[in-house]
Amino acid sequence: MYTVGNIFPQVCLKAVDEQNVIIDIEVLSDWTVMYFYPKDFTFICPTEIAAMDCILEEADVIGVSGDNEYCKLAWKEQNPIIKDIKHILAADCGLTLSKELGIVNEDEGVCNRATFIIDPEGIIQHVSVNHLDTGRNAKEILRTLKAIKAGGLTGCEWEPGDDFVA
Repeated sequence: MYTVGNIFPQVCLKAVDEQNVIIDIEVLSDWTVMYFYPKDFTFICPTEIAAMDCILEEADVIGVSGDNEYCKLAWKEQNPIIKDIKHILAADCGLTLSKELGIVNEDEGVCNRATFIIDPEGIIQHVSVNHLDTGRNAKEILRTLKAIKAGGLTGCEWEPGDDFVA
């Protein structure tokens, strides 16, 4: 499994953007939070997806599952929870990227709930993986991203403006 300090693999995915236009994603060039979820048209996933917009002021955000871009488009158009999200949903058809990252739940044939924080040089600065039935906290991902970007020793509940650990 890819972990902290590894260079994130090359990305080449079809995606649906904020305006529900199908686009290609090929380069990650800024701070990026790339999170993976099991499937479109599920129950836990929309709650996470909607919450991830809180990260957009600090990083690009890309949600990924193995469903294709047309499925994502239909889901966004039909689901009121994610209809107006401002970040990209990308299709990892065949789970190629998910398999390379080592985050596929082989028993279910889907990716686990994995989150990667990637710096502008493409280096993974944070990775976490949850089981399929356990949602993530977008505010904690945002706090972690801000702590990483702060560049100092940050305690477990560090918030922007707090002192670094001496």
